[in-house]
Amino acid sequence: MGEQQNQPFQFSFNPSLKVDFQGSRVTSDGGLLLVRELDERLGLSELIAEYLNDSRGKNTQLPMADLLRQAVYSRLAGYEDVNDAERLAQDPTFRLMGSERIWERGAALTSRLQSFETELLTQEENLSGLAAINRELIARAEAIDSPQRVVLDMDSTEIPVYGQQENSAYNGHFESTCYHPLLLFNGEGDCLAAKLRPGNVHSAEDWAELLLPEIARQQELGKEVVFRADAAFAKPEIYEALEERGVKYAIRIPANDSLERDIAELLTRPVGRPSHKPVVWYKGFLYQAASWNTARRVVAKVEFHFGELFPRVGFIVTNLETPSRSVVRFYNKRGTAEQ
Repeated sequence: MGEQQNQPFQFSFNPSLKVDFQGSRVTSDGGLLLVRELDERLGLSELIAEYLNDSRGKNTQLPMADLLRQAVYSRLAGYEDVNDAERLAQDPTFRLMGSERIWERGAALTSRLQSFETELLTQEENLSGLAAINRELIARAEAIDSPQRVVLDMDSTEIPVYGQQENSAYNGHFESTCYHPLLLFNGEGDCLAAKLRPGNVHSAEDWAELLLPEIARQQELGKEVVFRADAAFAKPEIYEALEERGVKYAIRIPANDSLERDIAELLTRPVGRPSHKPVVWYKGFLYQAASWNTARRVVAKVEFHFGELFPRVGFIVTNLETPSRSVVRFYNKRGTAEQ
């Protein structure tokens, strides 16, 4: 009688509805199956086999692709660490997204997943392999629908730490003990490259390691490359490297007395009753800092806001040939790394 009560049944008022009491088949992460279908079409399994080295030998219970997917997909579902692995091992989504080997036995438990992430994936060749897999996946997606003009955004961010982790350090800008990774994104928000760095390095440290290979990759495909970055990347060596490669750029630069003298006529508040709507002025001019080997175009934006005594002033160095207002609008679309 109990078994009959646990059998699925249909409602008489609507035969298209069915009730099933098998709680073990309930999952709240079913949306991941759509992402799993995407990675299948992009060939993630083949990339894992090509770029990652499995040093465990042949007699392994769980394939490397299953372990990597469980590690990645659990983060996508909002599980920040491996503490939930034991519960997720029996979750229908995490069982069915893997190979047939785990359909019945279940996914990896906490101890196995932890050793996979901290011992196997951290091998030097596998760290390089993960970066290669990430870039190759994006390349396959780009091949489906890729514009001829590629925008690259570079920025740094903060990863706070709360212990004595190796290479963590206090960062005065973020006012925290942290790591200070460098990130490179395209205009669609895809992370193309990343480098984990100590917490006390300059924001632009190692810029060439991430940026120059990506520029070469895009130009080999015949694409125009445009670069954006904030004032931390306002360095002559970056301008020169971009100009040598024919890359357009818009990079914010810090204000100084010389720059402000060049726009002195814009810094006086308009005569008359203050406007509730911001008054905005733009100006483009040539400027050469002492450390620059040539004069470059600088675009200034000056904003007067109601109730504020002094104007807001910003400067962008650029080799774009568009009007000053368009340069500012283009620059203001950056910020992907902060998302």
